[in-house]
Amino acid sequence: MKWKDYPQNVKVRLLTSFFNRALSASVLPFMALYFAQEWNKVSAGIFLVITVVISFIFNLIGGYMADRFSRKKLLLITSFFTAVMFLLMTVSLLPEQNLVLLFAFAYIIFTVTSSLEYPTMDALIIDSTTPGNRKAIYTADYWLHNLSMAIGTAIGGLLYVSHKIELFSVLSVISGGIFIVYALWLNDIKLVFLKQEHNNAMLDIIHNYKMAFRDRSFVLLVAGLMCINAAELSLNNYIAVRLAEDFERISIGDFQITGIRMLSILNVENMLLVVLLTFFVSRLTDRFSKRRVIFTGLIVYGIGYVMVTSANPWYLLVFFNFVATIGELIYSPIMSAQQASMMPEDKRGSYAAFANLGYTGGDLIARFSLIIGAFLLPTEMSIYIGAVIVIGIILVYKGLLKTKESQEI
Repeated sequence: MKWKDYPQNVKVRLLTSFFNRALSASVLPFMALYFAQEWNKVSAGIFLVITVVISFIFNLIGGYMADRFSRKKLLLITSFFTAVMFLLMTVSLLPEQNLVLLFAFAYIIFTVTSSLEYPTMDALIIDSTTPGNRKAIYTADYWLHNLSMAIGTAIGGLLYVSHKIELFSVLSVISGGIFIVYALWLNDIKLVFLKQEHNNAMLDIIHNYKMAFRDRSFVLLVAGLMCINAAELSLNNYIAVRLAEDFERISIGDFQITGIRMLSILNVENMLLVVLLTFFVSRLTDRFSKRRVIFTGLIVYGIGYVMVTSANPWYLLVFFNFVATIGELIYSPIMSAQQASMMPEDKRGSYAAFANLGYTGGDLIARFSLIIGAFLLPTEMSIYIGAVIVIGIILVYKGLLKTKESQEI
């Protein structure tokens, strides 16, 4: 499927999501550093935990609102306030100002607007696609997501320390541009709106997600994705700590590859493989049944991360990281398309918000692996990660592949 064949809303969504993710990737990794420098580590940690809780709550609210109201209006409101918040952050960083509390306030509101926006954007792409073109579009989205994260991280790393004000100024301008793009080119095509069933809005939100929890297949899928995502997210949690402590540094002349640098190499390898091979792998998998592709990809992905969890020689780490990434390239776009097909038309925003728990839960499992890793040997941690992935595959099978939408795969 060529770019000119994409629906207009899909083009708008893919391009604006690319810039939104690049914006986030350029600043979010440095927020802990900023607040720790301005306050202290404890205060910074407490503040960032609060923002995670805020993000979780408003993500669920955003999913409900995306089903109740015009998606275009919601995106116009959130993008406008995002641009204003970046502008306030820029002003607060001026040398004669350095208003840390203003920056913190703007960052909290930015967290709120971003959390409200994500489910709306996810629902928008489902509205504008069909089962026939969904895999191709999710493949493009997956590719752009990784490219934007790589570019955003690189820009942030280059500009944050010595050109912080210039960085946030550029982010303000780009955010304003996204608002203009929504206003001019986004079509509001949502026709079916969720009806309010309770006078109290909060009760209505709770009731709405109760309905999602009753969708057993979707709940099983999200739970399975938690386990599967935990393997990849452990790369920057348990595996990062293990490499920092156990990796035998390599000397190339005066340059030394330490455990932390090895971790960076693995992350760069992952991003490069995604950018270079996504469409090639997608074309290869088109000739096989979706069922076979999903489970082949999950098994390859699992083998890769099980080995990376305990491997120490650099060549094994690089090889099995390659294996894990190829597995992800095989299953991820099809999995996303199948997940989208399970979402009821009038509750796509809510289901999209609920689906985000697959990532949040996976992150929690990965962080918990740090604690488990303090008591287990690396080889035992490989067994643990392997068990988590197997559980995830079983849950995905019981959820995704038992639905009406997947009968043809």
